Amino acid sequence: MAQGAGVGRSARAVVHEQLRRRIISGELPPGAPLSENELAAELSVSRTPVRESLILLADEDLVQVFPQLGSFVSRLDMRLVADAQFVREAIEVASLRDAVDRLDDEALAALRDVLARQRELDDDVEEFFRLDEEFHHLLLAVGGHAGAWRVVESAKAHLDRARRLGLRTVSPVALLVAQHTAVVDALAAGDLAAAEEALREHLRAVFDDIERVRDRSPELFVSDEGARPVRRSVTVWR
Repeated sequence: MAQGAGVGRSARAVVHEQLRRRIISGELPPGAPLSENELAAELSVSRTPVRESLILLADEDLVQVFPQLGSFVSRLDMRLVADAQFVREAIEVASLRDAVDRLDDEALAALRDVLARQRELDDDVEEFFRLDEEFHHLLLAVGGHAGAWRVVESAKAHLDRARRLGLRTVSPVALLVAQHTAVVDALAAGDLAAAEEALREHLRAVFDDIERVRDRSPELFVSDEGARPVRRSVTVWR
């Protein structure tokens, strides 16, 4: 049975969760071929939950299925990234209006604690990403909107793929921590306008990162509607 399977959880749910996580993390990179047989053997399940999971991932635009060729991790589509960033920014910036009034010593200390742990990371991308999620979730909680994080999470899969590429190749962790700190400092000062400006700048920085990544590795991105993989000894895209 796939790792992580528990009582009451179907094999399809576990496989879908694992494949989704691996795609978003970049462990399965954009354009990578996905073999049902290989994945089934690796996850110790039959091909059925793998096939069903790939269909679900295709519905999320995380996988592309080409008849006669197979399934592939979708390349990054800037339209989907922009849509996800729009949703995230709208929710998180709106929450600051309540956070600036609700911020107390306990909440401020919790935010500062996350920042302190981020500063200790050097360039541990995966741990920073986890603490980044904790920071933004906490910001929503300070504003009284912790439940909205589920909406943000469901919307930002494509954005997270792009952010991870940027973290690995472009944006140093120290810069992102400084951006987080600017948001917290503005909140602590009761300056809503400065907090909103700092958060928008932070959330929109992903677009500059993506452009630099795309200049280096254009094959990871959607280039035109007709692009298709071609099976050779190594899969290429045309």
